[in-house]
Amino acid sequence: MKTASRREFLGGVGKGVGYAALGFALASRLGFAQALSRIERERLRFGALDPLVDLAQETPAAALLPLLVQKLRSGTALADIVGAAALANARAYGGTNYNGYHALMALMPSFEMAAQMPEPYAALPVLKVLHRNARFLQDSGRATEDALHPLEGATSAAGLVESLRARDLPQAERSLAASQDRSRARAYEELQTVVRDDMNVHRVVLSWRAHDLLRLTGQDQALTMLRQSVHFCIDEDGQRARQGQGPNAIRALLPRLMDEHGLDGRERGKRAADEAWIERLGETFFSADRATAAGAAAAALAEGFDPEDVGRALSLAAARLLLNDPGQARETPGKPVGSVHGATVGVHASDAANAWRHIARVGGAQNAFASLIAGAYHTAGQSDHVGALPHDHDGDPCTQDDPAALLGEIDGRIRGRDQKGACLAARRYCDLGHPPADLFALLLGFAVSEDGALHSEKYFRTAQDEHATASAGQRAIQLVALTRVMASQFGFPAPGCDEARALLAT
Repeated sequence: MKTASRREFLGGVGKGVGYAALGFALASRLGFAQALSRIERERLRFGALDPLVDLAQETPAAALLPLLVQKLRSGTALADIVGAAALANARAYGGTNYNGYHALMALMPSFEMAAQMPEPYAALPVLKVLHRNARFLQDSGRATEDALHPLEGATSAAGLVESLRARDLPQAERSLAASQDRSRARAYEELQTVVRDDMNVHRVVLSWRAHDLLRLTGQDQALTMLRQSVHFCIDEDGQRARQGQGPNAIRALLPRLMDEHGLDGRERGKRAADEAWIERLGETFFSADRATAAGAAAAALAEGFDPEDVGRALSLAAARLLLNDPGQARETPGKPVGSVHGATVGVHASDAANAWRHIARVGGAQNAFASLIAGAYHTAGQSDHVGALPHDHDGDPCTQDDPAALLGEIDGRIRGRDQKGACLAARRYCDLGHPPADLFALLLGFAVSEDGALHSEKYFRTAQDEHATASAGQRAIQLVALTRVMASQFGFPAPGCDEARALLAT
């Protein structure tokens, strides 16, 4: 049985007589008003965004899209809608629901994809993700229930890292609040110390995406957004402890490598690496065991190489994991045999590497060094799960030269779910020096129209971002990898996408 919210209860009573005040009077006589007021006061609130936050959290998916399109046409900014949805998701889930945090992590990518869409369909990627978010909220019973509430008690002077590792949630949240009062940037860096304690892709990507969403929620919502990582880390570490697992080896290895290579107190290096150096380091990250890869990253940073070049090697290794992946061995819903979209080795490695790189750019040099060493550890040790050669090494070659003809060939091979053929056509397109923007525009259509098993938006922006920051001779691998994922996920249309397209077109 559904429990009515205070607003629904009072509105329902008031509707019968025309006055909501009568509903409150009746609630007072029945003894409910004080309790209901207390419950409402204890809910997290977000100022001017409150109505949009409530709309995003409480409205069923079947009713949400027309309301959002009306909002857009009446002048509500798309940025405000996405920011409100992020706050609604954070309040409802607190970073500890699998589907929930995947929806949150797709929000900023969908917003960035919207800027690349033709009119009148600019909002389509966002509406697709918000439809997904609304389905999850309803299915999980979180449309009217919250995981995050206003913090009780005074902020704490206790250390954030110590509170997190002790898995003391109330203390950790108060410590985060106290740390943020002193410095938001420093609080985020402190939080990363514990994010790096375990190599879970969701742990690091959630940490980055929550921070990135502050561009839309506003910096004054940093505590709400970052509390999600506090909840995630304590929840995950508690599960490990209950299963009798000790701390991940990175927790002891990372400070030792920082000390051995003299990285504590050192400034970021500016030594530029050439493509051959990046290729060699990327090969180490791809093929070595995790401890060796972490050591190689630490050594490179100690030698003064630019952290961006170490990050480029990370990205290169992750893309190779995707291209060499033989694909899923068994069919699961929405993912046939041979699939590489969704929660797969290469997509996870690429999204994680991208998050580690972004976090490394936030704050001081020590945060950068530690994040990249952790990223190397995270990326490595997975080559046993993929082939020695790219999956398309024996595919049907493409002989087209004209860029339009090549784009048509890629489109056809994606629609035919021909991963090998699509990759080879994309390789040829890149080798001939045709405009990357045109291929990204083609792939954007598939990233929006297809479901993508929770990862389509995130991975599209990962590939696009890494392509933009790669060395010139190492950009193509990102486009080829993205093409493969689009061919893998084709044939599973995203729920709500057709409805959103029709609404935007009218």
